[in-house]
Parts: sequence; C-alpha cells; structure tokens
Amino acid sequence: MRELQLSLNQTQKVRLQRALEKLESLSSKANSNASVTVADSIPVNYEDGLLKGHGTSEFNGEVVATVCGIVERVNKLVYVRALRARYKPEVGDIIVGRVIEVAPKRWRVEINYSHDAVLMLSSMNLPDGIQRRRTALDELNMRSIFEENDVICAEVRGFQHDGLHLQARSQKYGKLGRGQLLTVPSYLVKRRKQHFHNLENYGIDLIIGCNGFIWVGEHVQVTDDMVVDQVNKSEQDDAKPDENSFGPEGQEKNYTRQETRENICRAANAIRVLSTLGFNITVEVITETVDLSTSINVAIHEMLGSEFYVLVAEKESVRRSMTKKK
Repeated sequence: MRELQLSLNQTQKVRLQRALEKLESLSSKANSNASVTVADSIPVNYEDGLLKGHGTSEFNGEVVATVCGIVERVNKLVYVRALRARYKPEVGDIIVGRVIEVAPKRWRVEINYSHDAVLMLSSMNLPDGIQRRRTALDELNMRSIFEENDVICAEVRGFQHDGLHLQARSQKYGKLGRGQLLTVPSYLVKRRKQHFHNLENYGIDLIIGCNGFIWVGEHVQVTDDMVVDQVNKSEQDDAKPDENSFGPEGQEKNYTRQETRENICRAANAIRVLSTLGFNITVEVITETVDLSTSINVAIHEMLGSEFYVLVAEKESVRRSMTKKK
C-alpha cells in the first residue's frame, strides 16, 4: 500500500491501519508463491534451459529479482512483472486520451505513455458515416472533428515506423463531452473484456481506459453495437434524441441536469478515493463506493474527507474477505 497523506485522528489511524493490514494479509496469501521483492531468489530448473527476462539477474549462481512484482513464466522465459510500472500499450487496448496537436492527415494524442500516439484521418469514421477515400477537403476540415484539448476515446491499432497508432472506426469511439477526465496509475486498471460501462441508476457512462485515463460523463446513446452494463433491464433510459451527438453543436443544445452533474462528481470522487488507497479500479468497486456514499448520505465534497477513506478501506477488506471465503 502506498503512503497515504491524510489528516487522520488517532481512532481513524487505528481503523485504517487495521483495514490495510487485513488487505495485505489477504493479498500476501493469494500471491505467496508468485510475489517477490528485490533480491529474492526465484526457483528455476536449470536442466530445462533458462531465459532470464525483465526484472531478473544472476547472483552467486542464483536467479534473483531486481524489481518487486509477480514472477511470470512463459516456456523457458522467466521474468518479473512489476506491480507499479508505466503504461505499456497492447493491440486492442481501449484508451482515453487528449488531442495535443492537429497535424497533416493525423492527430497527435497524449495517452499517458512515454510517446504520443497518432490517430490517422484514415483510421476513423467521418462525421457523415460514409466509407470513402479521404480527400483534401476532409483534411482541411480536420478541426471540425477533433481539435487541441479535445478528449477522445480510441483503440490501440499497433506500432508502426512513426510510433503508436490508434483507430476509431466505430461509433462508440470519438469525442467525449459533458464529463470529467480522471488520471490514475495505469497499474490500477486491469485489462478486461469490457471497458465501457453504463451506470443506469445514476445516468452516467464510465470509460475505464487501460492507460489510466478514466472518463466519467453523461450517458450518451450510440447507434453502434456498444455493449453496456445493464443493471436493471426493465428500466429504459429516457434520453432525448438530440443527446446522441458528440459534436459541439449537440453539446451546446443539450443541458445536463443538476442531478446528473452531481452523480458525475460523486463517481469521480469515488475513483479519486480508490486511486489514493491503491485499490484496483473496476466498475464493481466504483459502483459500491458510490452506493456507500449515497447510503450514508455523505455529501460529494465530504467524500474526499478522512472518514470516508477509512470507511471505503474497511468495506473493501470485508468484501475481499467474503470473496476469499467463497
């Protein structure tokens, strides 16, 4: 667990320490055979041949770890996967990023990686939705699609000679509006089958980017095969037809209700609390944290107070204990 910079009274310190110790014990039991720290010896079989990978070194005839993490084995390769590391893109990752430059036939996007990503004009859907060759007119109108400081959602296409390339050939990708962009350490976000989530009870959308950028915004209907979490299938969202637009004109016409804005802020504060505590960011944990704040009538600004941090840590320790027993 990271060192928490919180102003806690003596009772809160004891409660938080107890909850974190319980979480540490549960985590150590789960990863007792695989977790290593610096200078720990890694058991290997030299008879089958050995390839030392990242995070390993040989010392006095033994393979030792040079970083803290989990020992991974792929055939003869042995390496240590660091628990805390920078984002490493993989093909197919769902990412959230911010446009930093509009260049000829491409946008440069900041995605919390060591290099900026590239989104080509040919790698995204045009506003009219027609599949056709990009013309010089399309290149002149690039700023009508994305401009500097726009927040967008895309998918990692792969690495090419000029860097990391993205693609947005689907209606679920594109410009994001009417919400908040949050940054968390990328190691707190695990790759899952679904990174788009609709919290129907609160009328908001969550896009948990693999790169550690998380978008919390007003729910937007899409015409693509976007798969969303349906907590209650009997309830249908009563969104207006003109709320389907990501463009600036649609955003100016629409008005986000105060209740929805409060829900966005509540979910954003829940993510901030989880990130500070060092918990993995999943839609289930976020929903539970938001539900906890509403069930005990905690004001939105009070969610960043010391008492709520302690409550979240205690609730998470109970949840993991119940999961362990099952």
